[in-house]
This record gives sequence, structure tokens and C-alpha cells, in this order.
Amino acid sequence: MRIMLVGDVVGRAGRRAFREITPRLRAERRIDVVIVNGENSAGGKGFTRKALDELYAGGADIVTAGNHVWDKKDVFAFVDDEPYLVRPANYPEGTPGQGYCIFPFKAVNIAVMNLSGRSFMPALDCPFQKADDILAEIRGQADVIVLDFHAETTSEKLAMGHYLDGRADIVVGTHTHVQTADEQILPGGTAYITDLGMVGACDSILGVRKEIVIQKFRTGMPVRFEMAEGAAEYAAVIVDIEPNGRRAPLIERILLRQED
Repeated sequence: MRIMLVGDVVGRAGRRAFREITPRLRAERRIDVVIVNGENSAGGKGFTRKALDELYAGGADIVTAGNHVWDKKDVFAFVDDEPYLVRPANYPEGTPGQGYCIFPFKAVNIAVMNLSGRSFMPALDCPFQKADDILAEIRGQADVIVLDFHAETTSEKLAMGHYLDGRADIVVGTHTHVQTADEQILPGGTAYITDLGMVGACDSILGVRKEIVIQKFRTGMPVRFEMAEGAAEYAAVIVDIEPNGRRAPLIERILLRQED
């Protein structure tokens, strides 16, 4: 089977590019399942009903999140009712939403986990221990196991990849919005990349208008981030995987840029 994992969708430009490019890639590359990080899809921070529906309409099967999941307060109106919207599992017990889901595709059950890192990120429960807890909980229920690890540092993401090597089928990092060139199959057979990148405006700094970010660095003063518009880049990986494990997975990095 072929799974495509798409980097953080940022703002309106990212949503538009996701809607336009994903259906074409699904058809051309014969993608079976699409997993996308959508935590920046609504104005760069969080989810709205409209933004989430646009991701589903564009071809998303499972939507993952990160540290901005709660930034739009209307998320609380629907987060408990979305079976394939996943927020970081290492939030404390009782937090709305779910930390993993099991998505059925034909005769295959795909478990998708979401965890948040702790280096330079909000203080949450240990993601490594939480990964162990989830793996124990879903034992026997999933044929393919996927983790979106939403973390800041390459070292923490690499550590998670190697920690789950041979226990998860796919581990991808998100959050930095810059695609890394280290897609690989780890020694234990796990498909891995440190960061998927983003789907957002090309002429930007991580999807935000350049002059605003430059002003913040030059002056040290607070600024209000505004999302950039225009042609977008589309960053993702495609993983070919056999649920029975008879053949090692293959991972391919995708980076497309729209024309103005």
C-alpha cells in the first residue's frame, strides 16, 4: 500500500495548494491514504471547522496536530466528534480529542499517533513513555503504525525515530516547516524523515510574511504574524509499505512549487 504524509499546511495559501495538488498526486501516484498535519491551517494557528473541512475535501484521510491545536477556540466544538483528527497524545488525561486513531483501509488497519516533543516546546508528558503506552494499547489492533512527532529539535526527532525503529512502520517529524533531506529506512525497518516541511507560501518565512518576521528579529519587539499569500510549496513523503512486512518499505521525498 502507498501512504502519503504531508507537511504542515499553513494558512489560506497552504489550504489552496493542498486542495489543488493532493487530488492530482493521489491519482498520478496511486496514493491509498493521505495523512496531513493541519495545526497551522487556520490563519497559521489552529483549526476552524472551515479549515478542517477544506483539508478533508482536498483528500486528507487523517489530520494530525501539534502545539497550536487549541489556538482557535471553536476547535472544542468538534474535536471530540472527529474520528480521524488526532492531537498530541501526551497532553494530560482528560484533554479533549484523541491522541491516536485507527483508520481502516480495505483489510488493513492503520494506527496514526500524534506526539509533541518537549525540547523548546510546551511542557507535556514524556512522548517516549506515551509512545510505549499507545503501542501496548493498540497491540493486535493495527497492521501499520504511523507516528507524526511534532517537535522542534532534530535530535529529539531522531531519538524518537530510533526509539521506535522496528516497532512503528513510519515515523515523521513535523513543526519546523523546513523539509529535511534525510529520508531513510532505519536499521530496524522504520521509514523515517526528520521533518516533512510545509504546504504554504513560497515567498515567506515558514509561511509568514517575510517583513514581519525580519522586523521581529531586528527589533526584538512583539509583532502580529500575518500569513503570506501567493504560490505555494508542497512538501511530503510517499511511503510504500507491505503490512505483512515481507518487503522493506520505500520512502520518497516530495517537494513541489507552484508557479505564480
